[in-house]
Amino acid sequence: MASRLLPLSRFSKARWHRHLTATAAALLWLAAASASAGSLRALDDQELAQVTAQDGISFAAHISLNDPTLVGAVSDSRLSLGFNGDGQNRYIVFKNVRGKVDMFAVSLGVQTRSDGGGDYIAIGLPGFVRYTNLGFESLSVQNDPTAPVTGNLGSLNINGTVSLQGQVRLWSH
Repeated sequence: MASRLLPLSRFSKARWHRHLTATAAALLWLAAASASAGSLRALDDQELAQVTAQDGISFAAHISLNDPTLVGAVSDSRLSLGFNGDGQNRYIVFKNVRGKVDMFAVSLGVQTRSDGGGDYIAIGLPGFVRYTNLGFESLSVQNDPTAPVTGNLGSLNINGTVSLQGQVRLWSH
């Protein structure tokens, strides 16, 4: 084991000096960046109203439902929706809901209304959405959601991409 260790004397002084210099420069840069950020302080309503900056968030998502390639994947899953009518319970049962959805450029921000009537929440639609084997194996209506699925009213499998643009705007009165 000792023969595999590299003795410190085999490092060149110049190489060790470059490593220390790069580390010191990185630490100095971090110290300067944190010092220029300033300390946090509370703002009253008037000060807060004067703050301008980039607001909102944007995010991307990769959603994977019941991926059969994962270790320990469930092979018989169900999504049940229950309804009560005429004193009897009925369930819509989706068997083996699965698939992948990739989307990005979804944004969420607060904007000022052009008519001066306040602010609204702007939800930017995703610029790109990809569906891979998104759907379900069978759809049935049953009295017991845990009973074996005997009927099949259809199945669904979606593969493709969608590009969207625009916003959904929410405000209160």
